[in-house]
Amino acid sequence: MKSCQLLFAALLFAQAAFPADFDLLITNAEIADGSGAPLFRGSIAVKGGKIVGVGKIDGTADAVIDAGGKVAAPGFIDVHTHSEDICQIPAAENFLRMGVTTIITGNCGHSRTDVAKFFQEIEESKVAINVATLIGHGTVREQAMGGSFIRAPNAEQLVVMKGLVDQAMQDGAVGLSTGLIYVPGSFAKTEELIELAKSAAAHDGIYVSHMRYETVRIFEALDEIIRIAKAAQIRAEVSHLKLSGPTAWGKAAEVLAVLDKARASGLKITHDQYAYTASSTGLRQTLPDSALEGEREDFIARIADPKQKAEIIAQMAEMRARQGRKDYSYAVIARCKADPSLNGKTVPEAAKLKRGADTLDDQIEFILDLEAQGGASAIFHGMSEDDLQTFLKHPLTMIASDGGPRRLGEDVPHPRSYGNNARVLGRYVRELKLLSIAEAVRRMTSLPAQTFRLKDRGLLKAGAFADIVIFDPAKVNDPSTFNDPHHYAEGFSNVIVNGGVVIRDGKLTEVRSGGPLKMSR
Repeated sequence: MKSCQLLFAALLFAQAAFPADFDLLITNAEIADGSGAPLFRGSIAVKGGKIVGVGKIDGTADAVIDAGGKVAAPGFIDVHTHSEDICQIPAAENFLRMGVTTIITGNCGHSRTDVAKFFQEIEESKVAINVATLIGHGTVREQAMGGSFIRAPNAEQLVVMKGLVDQAMQDGAVGLSTGLIYVPGSFAKTEELIELAKSAAAHDGIYVSHMRYETVRIFEALDEIIRIAKAAQIRAEVSHLKLSGPTAWGKAAEVLAVLDKARASGLKITHDQYAYTASSTGLRQTLPDSALEGEREDFIARIADPKQKAEIIAQMAEMRARQGRKDYSYAVIARCKADPSLNGKTVPEAAKLKRGADTLDDQIEFILDLEAQGGASAIFHGMSEDDLQTFLKHPLTMIASDGGPRRLGEDVPHPRSYGNNARVLGRYVRELKLLSIAEAVRRMTSLPAQTFRLKDRGLLKAGAFADIVIFDPAKVNDPSTFNDPHHYAEGFSNVIVNGGVVIRDGKLTEVRSGGPLKMSR
């Protein structure tokens, strides 16, 4: 008995005297290092939150994960999310379950204005993923101009806006975002955007835009983003590149040709995309911008005035005609706070439920009534699969969800928040073979890291932060659907963030090793 005690004590002494070489060792992995190079078999060693070796590794570790021949890749970087509420859902399990370890929020012109405070809240909330943010033009514009939007800012207001952008960049924002189909961004002139982009460019930030048009007028929008990139001497990013509405379908190759020409001229312009043929935003996007200036009371007053209401309805008809739409059957309500029973119903179905009929006139009245009550978010089925695949095959297309953190069972959201990266790997890599595993991983890792200046992210190499995902390419899948979205992605067994194992053997751990992420300068 005494000899056993002595042996145990000796082992403890040996462990103290000779600590393990690594905190974590991943063995028996097919490594996709993020560069786009072919996969190779090897191990990955982690110490102090960083990768210290990749390939053939000798040494001991406090913890070992046997990948069992599955793919090990850098953690995916989602460059387009709407995650201002990340501190309320700090586990961000829907992102982790599809391999995402870093998100960029503040897109489409909407963000937290006080970036320093936002980052402090992220620190205090102990989030599981890395969070970077853009500063939103729309948010800045609203703060500087109040509820009066259908005009350019005066000189004093523009100074305030530039100051807000400058402060956000100093506090660590990665760039400036615009949402030019949304109020108040839709009222901004190009000259205003150039001036604010210059403020971001002074800090080597990027200009990221949900462009003014994604319909048949997309080439006007492309001209604008190219003009801004050139005039402000700033890197630019086209958010969720798409062609919306039947009248725009089939122009993907022309769109890419315009972007490639701009790049050939010396401009640095990239783009991202989600792997679905439906978008999601507020149902108010079916209304003309001029109807939405000011507060809700202003909108209610407009639709109470027969003349103004008739003008709004006429403009709605013009919008449908441009898109090749006969009615609003393409729109499905995702979240209606005023009446959750409408969630998951098309606009005609909701109109029938609330008004007793689903005629076009009833659909229009329903939309107006709903906006007067506070509005709703919706899913819009409006893109072509052929266009999606054309965009996806382009080497500068990054993969981004346009989603946010989700709670299982809440509302009827777009499935992209649960399955976007898994869908790319399952449908477009494994099934359709549009991309190789190595290339798909590059689009999700090193390309976003380089584009958004996230130093030591996006590659499996010594010195990089240990953001790592392990997945089975034969099993990766996105069971989340439009009708039944609340399902986590499948096939991801282990996810590591800054060296902390947040998903182990398919189970969420208590580790919360993420945090705020600032742009490297």
